[in-house]
Amino acid sequence: MHTTSNPAPPQPPQPSLAVLLASSFAFIIVQLDVTIVNVALPTMGAELGAEVSTLQWVIDAYTLGFAAFLLSAGVMGDKFGSKRVFLSGFALFTLASIACALAPSAMALNVARAVQGVGAALLVPSSLAILNSTYAHDKNMLAKAIGWWTAAGGISIAAGPVIGGLLLSTAGWRSIFWVNVPICVIGFALTYCVVPRMVSKEPARHFDLPGQLLSVLALIGFIGAVIEVHTLGFSSLVVQGGLMLAVIAGVVFLMVESRSRAPMLPLALFHSMPFSGAVLFGVLANFTYYGVIFVLSFYLQKVRGYTVIETGLTFLPLTGTAFFSNIVVGRLSAHTGLRALMVGGALVGCSGYALLGIFGISDHAGFLDMLPGLALVPIGMGFAVPAMTTSILSSVERHQAGTASAVLNTARQVGGATGVAIFGAIVAGGSNAEITSSVHCVMGISAALLLVAAATAFWSRAGMAPLENAV
Repeated sequence: MHTTSNPAPPQPPQPSLAVLLASSFAFIIVQLDVTIVNVALPTMGAELGAEVSTLQWVIDAYTLGFAAFLLSAGVMGDKFGSKRVFLSGFALFTLASIACALAPSAMALNVARAVQGVGAALLVPSSLAILNSTYAHDKNMLAKAIGWWTAAGGISIAAGPVIGGLLLSTAGWRSIFWVNVPICVIGFALTYCVVPRMVSKEPARHFDLPGQLLSVLALIGFIGAVIEVHTLGFSSLVVQGGLMLAVIAGVVFLMVESRSRAPMLPLALFHSMPFSGAVLFGVLANFTYYGVIFVLSFYLQKVRGYTVIETGLTFLPLTGTAFFSNIVVGRLSAHTGLRALMVGGALVGCSGYALLGIFGISDHAGFLDMLPGLALVPIGMGFAVPAMTTSILSSVERHQAGTASAVLNTARQVGGATGVAIFGAIVAGGSNAEITSSVHCVMGISAALLLVAAATAFWSRAGMAPLENAV
């Protein structure tokens, strides 16, 4: 009996690498502007007549705008389409970068940086949604695409101080914002040409306006109080009012979200120990990493007398080691598991901070004394952060993956902003000896917090959920 075999189903077309490139441009520019301004802060302060607390807002205004609108940006992607939101993010980021470059005062610069953060919030969730849609037919390709996307962001965040130092020494501090414009224009054009129009198949979601407003008030109150406490003291009405605003808005936010039919932050996600553990891990990782980069930039220029280009080159080890660990982590996860990578990465990062504090921070220490610590920190974080992201996705149902990613990124940005605020308050002011002593304290705190992160990942069983839930 002769039988005919059914013809093989047609294979979907291979996605263009241009889609991955467009998405990577977005993450590169978002992460680059987290750290590129660090080495320029003293120069900005001198030209604009700004104090340390004001300069911290150059960083925190961006991070705050980013964190506050990430969750709502996900809703906008569902409602209006990821491509449209993605293009809007590029456009807003471009305009805000131009405003930063032309800023006549520190206040104007901080406002423009906050708008940049909103643009970043529009870019990140929609870039992941575009990758997920483009490579949905091949999960192996999707994993590789997200790996390269993560590596691109990791390299740019580590390269920020280096690029900032080079630009600052040749073209002035305003050039670090002008450089964003051609990158955004290329990303916008690439997206417009190669990314297909995306329409969500899910029912349209509604904006959680009360939740959005309350979260912004809580974040501004808390971060603002932490930044100003060093200058004004705990007895200041501004500081006390900020903390009170944060507590009240935070409590009301939780009450509203628990009763909302379409909450911006689904509190039920935190019933999962692996999810909660991975989120806390992300907060601690960003708290230490962003805070330490901020502190080291000031220490190297104020105490050690480094030029901006020397400061940027000092951070160069962060770039190469971050790239290495981000690329190999995908292969290691198949053999060691996600939890092992998170715990091991946190311990490696802890060792890096400890080595920096013991050998790298002194009047006589040179670059080679700092090198082991500067290399180990990004190696550890490069192993831990991708594993943490996969852990988040694997701890929730597939339809919750986008929301879970937004929650993680929001928490990480809050952690980073808080780290800059608290560590900046610790080291601000005083003699060179006092600043050096404060940097030693910061390194000790950072090492201890990564020990807590390692313990959290282990005891919460982060990364132990079944991978079939992941996107």
